Amino acid sequence: MFSYSMNFNSNLPSFNSKEPQRAPIGIFDSGIGGLTVLRQLYQQLPQESIIYFGDTARLPYGIRSQSEILQFVREILDWMQLQGVKMVLMACNTSSALALEAVRAEFDFPILGLILPGAKAAVQVGKKIGVIATPATAKSNAYKRLILEITEDLEVWQVSCPEFVPLIEQNRIYDPYTTEVASSYLKPLIEKEIDTLIYGCTHYPHLSPVLRALLPENVQLIDPAVHLVATCSQKLDISNLKNNNYSALPTRFAVSGCSQAFARSALRWLGYTPMVETVSLQHYAVIQTIKD
Repeated sequence: MFSYSMNFNSNLPSFNSKEPQRAPIGIFDSGIGGLTVLRQLYQQLPQESIIYFGDTARLPYGIRSQSEILQFVREILDWMQLQGVKMVLMACNTSSALALEAVRAEFDFPILGLILPGAKAAVQVGKKIGVIATPATAKSNAYKRLILEITEDLEVWQVSCPEFVPLIEQNRIYDPYTTEVASSYLKPLIEKEIDTLIYGCTHYPHLSPVLRALLPENVQLIDPAVHLVATCSQKLDISNLKNNNYSALPTRFAVSGCSQAFARSALRWLGYTPMVETVSLQHYAVIQTIKD
């Protein structure tokens, strides 16, 4: 593990502008939740090189204001641009709900979010749809608004789940308290007899065994990560950016907080302990200001 420093450019692979297909895809989240998106990329687009960023120094995002989220996302995207990414996936529903539209026009690479792919998938299978999400995502009404824009004759209920992300980041998934909390969050949705449940946060698929045990068998679970990566694949094809001719480079992991803590948490979900860099986004912002 090492710390990211002033000479970070020397650590980066060079990508030939004549071969943009070889450039990496960037993914970011507040923590380990985005690993659910990373796993989908491994399955659906195994030939693509990936840079993963976890803003662990500032998690959870779900309790932040929109102005804070916008600031964080812009800092991350500035850093991603420096890494030469060809596309960025917001592996964070809160960022997708509060910042995606604002930042898309500010960068010259495609930026994809989770909300629309998740909403489209849900309306294809359900009539009574529940959404579990962070407080910020639930408050934004992003899923409900998009679902009803696609199909008006559906019922949608959203539940704010502020305790889920901290419990997952602390690896307390099988803690009895986590089951107790999950039961309280799901109760109003079960009472509404939902037939579909959207994971409105990329952390939540980590809770699948707990949630599945509490939900009626007929409830279908929608993981927007699956559909985000399918959309990513389509966009790469349309833009002629898909890497079909070269092997993927090892995934590069970076965080804003403790690299060792992230590596320990990631082991459970990746099956290996990744090498993780520590990046100071504020330090990079200072360098950009000086250059500008």
